[in-house]
Amino acid sequence: MTTTPAPLQVSPPAHRWRAPAAACTTVVLWASAFVSIRSAGEAYSPGALALGRLLAGTLVLGAILIVRREGLPRRGAWPGIITSGVLWFGLYMVALNWGEQEVDAGTAAMLVNIGPILMALIGARMLGEGLPRRLLLGMGISFSGAVVVGLAMSGHGTSSVLGVALCLLAAVAYALGVVSQKPALAHGSSLQINTFGCLIGAVACLPFTGVLASEAADAPLSATLNMVYLGVFPTALAFTTWGYALARTTAGRMGATTYAVPAIVVVMAWVLLDEVPTLLGVLGGALCLAGVAVSRSRGRTGPTDEAPVPATGAPVRSDAPGRTRRP
Repeated sequence: MTTTPAPLQVSPPAHRWRAPAAACTTVVLWASAFVSIRSAGEAYSPGALALGRLLAGTLVLGAILIVRREGLPRRGAWPGIITSGVLWFGLYMVALNWGEQEVDAGTAAMLVNIGPILMALIGARMLGEGLPRRLLLGMGISFSGAVVVGLAMSGHGTSSVLGVALCLLAAVAYALGVVSQKPALAHGSSLQINTFGCLIGAVACLPFTGVLASEAADAPLSATLNMVYLGVFPTALAFTTWGYALARTTAGRMGATTYAVPAIVVVMAWVLLDEVPTLLGVLGGALCLAGVAVSRSRGRTGPTDEAPVPATGAPVRSDAPGRTRRP
């Protein structure tokens, strides 16, 4: 991990909808992952599920990379690629899959949602991003909403010390992975960074190859299809759109955006799994969304996070690396 602040990529005014759209795509797909993990996790163990997901993601990302002829990222990207590949693509996925088997869904949701808070704190320390009051306030509101959603989802589940430790480990790996990826995006495209990050994560999970092979032989087709879905959409597509948006804002703001995930999960569970949300779940989801809105808002007269760009419309980098404009 590097302490060198990463400059923000910016877009012309006509293209400023792209980063928010990319962030929204990521949030929706990551929310859908909870539904797929619930199905695939019945047939696949944590390590095998992570490896299968990463292999599918690597194949898709690698194919797109070849078609687009983007090649290798610059040398400066590799420290961040390796760190995020091991921590975020590898350790995070295994720890989260395992943790969700040891604790109830509500406890897991509350513990993993510590990640965005750690992300903002580490980003402020390592990348010099600062901690705007609106961001802190919004994250506080969203985290309280995540706790409420977690309480609503807990039901009669049980928790273990091991499960709690695994979920906390997943939260730390998630935060460190995002912060380490941020500087790498100054040296390569989101597609390049995430393709090789996903590949490194898959390599880190290769010890689970034998388990994956034996479980795939007995797994129902629906579980295997859900594992492939996890690799293609919540991994290959969502991580790429995440990187695109992360390159154009701060790690703290992007972390706060993910607090919309619990609210979307409540809706998806209602529509896809016929799990009618409780009043507590609806209230928690509303708090999550309200916190995201606050954390992403700006003062009326405050400058934006993006700097002006030339009339040609070509993206440029900030001329003041590490400085982010904020209210």
